[in-house]
Amino acid sequence: MPNETIVHVVDDDLAVRQSLSFLLASEGLPVRLHESASAFLETVAAPSGCIVTDVRMPGMDGIEFLRHLRERGFGIPVIVMTGHADVPMAVEAMKEGALDFIEKPFDDDLFLAAVRSALQVRERLAERDAQAAELQARLDGLSERERQVLEGLVAGKANKVIGYDLDISPRTVEIYRANVMTKMQAGSLSELVRMALQAGVDSGSQAPAP
Repeated sequence: MPNETIVHVVDDDLAVRQSLSFLLASEGLPVRLHESASAFLETVAAPSGCIVTDVRMPGMDGIEFLRHLRERGFGIPVIVMTGHADVPMAVEAMKEGALDFIEKPFDDDLFLAAVRSALQVRERLAERDAQAAELQARLDGLSERERQVLEGLVAGKANKVIGYDLDISPRTVEIYRANVMTKMQAGSLSELVRMALQAGVDSGSQAPAP
């Protein structure tokens, strides 16, 4: 299976780690075990899949663990396991970015459903990141003038106005616009504008290129 499906179990209790490892493996889900949050952070440079962690652990607890994950820019879904008395901590964990929390003792099916949901979230995030990277690559392929024309289109300006702003003819704007459509692989103006907005293109004024 691809690395994206790895389930990282972070818990100081060996019995819990072994039990969850057996359960996940029985469902065909690759699992990696970590005895503490610190051990995870020391050994995993680019985590994929999802994390299942106890909220209350010696040393670095689940809340601090989540903060470290966020500081490092790890956009990996995290499921927090908690005892009944620790529900307030679990709620705090969700405020810190945890995707979900489940109370111990939990039903196996409930646990597996939460893990699969987290993996699906990760898959969607990966697809979104790939799409964003592809859009950025297309934008990077535009010339300075093409980028200026695109910004004018995003601002809702007509070819005539864009031409005036850039000191070029409306016909030349049409040529640049066609080039932009081709390079951005947009089938319509609305699709082009949607792509540009998704990529964060600034719709500010266009100054004439030198």
